[in-house]
Amino acid sequence: MARRRRGLPVNGVLLLDKPAGMSSNHALQRARRLFQAQKAGHTGTLDPMATGLLPVCFGEATKFSAHLLASDKVYRTRVELGVVTDTGDAEGEVVERLAVPALNTTDVEAVLARFHGEIEQVPPMYSALKHQGRKLYELAREGKSIERAARRVTVYDARLVAFEGSAFELEVKVSKGTYVRTLAEDIGRALGSGAHISVLRRLATGPFGAEGMLTLEALTALPDQDAREATLLPVDILAAHLPRLEVDADAARRLTHGQSARADTGGLAVGDTARLYCDEAFLGLGAVTTPQEVAPKRLLSTATD
Repeated sequence: MARRRRGLPVNGVLLLDKPAGMSSNHALQRARRLFQAQKAGHTGTLDPMATGLLPVCFGEATKFSAHLLASDKVYRTRVELGVVTDTGDAEGEVVERLAVPALNTTDVEAVLARFHGEIEQVPPMYSALKHQGRKLYELAREGKSIERAARRVTVYDARLVAFEGSAFELEVKVSKGTYVRTLAEDIGRALGSGAHISVLRRLATGPFGAEGMLTLEALTALPDQDAREATLLPVDILAAHLPRLEVDADAARRLTHGQSARADTGGLAVGDTARLYCDEAFLGLGAVTTPQEVAPKRLLSTATD
């Protein structure tokens, strides 16, 4: 007999404003307990020092969370020149102090322009990337340093927001896999000094911005479960970038039983993935197999009940 899952069958996406000093997993578990949810997952970690947007997926939404992992991100960060730390941020140990040359906004903006577009970036030792099954930050805490291959990442924009001579604030839009700490260190070196970040706040990830974020305190203050669940975005928002495909009741029945079904694919190419709906109800994702047929790819459990 299968063990009954504890908690409530909560489904949807929470735009959580993660506080500083808390790991992403701790924030996730706090949110899961507040919603009494059976299942929850997040869509890409933030460093404990960092704050801001951490989309949390509950229930059926966890099936589609991978669509956010590859999304572009927007951050605001404060770069402190003249001090290099082993982690690249203010929580690390100082490993080097360097003179800060006389700089003005024109100098900084000229260097920032060199970091626009595709760049090579070496991931930091203090990261969750793995080497022979172990996370790099675990090895770093043991005093070990592993050679890391540079990776291609994209900086879509790096805009100077404020400048104070030995410190400045940036707003950056970057691709998946970009480490803002490393970007700041590289910019610091290019300015003739060293650097680390003292503030990091994520403002956007994929289609989600800062407007709908809620803190744990705000969620705790809501009067009841209904009020909390009313803050959630629908599951299909995670796949909103995919084309929408309507199917009839007979096709929906076949799809939810794991079978291909006839459908008007509306000119979609064979191999395309689409969001499937029947009478406005989201069923999940399907793959176009012929111009008149679609096969189930990833469906909601509720659609197959």
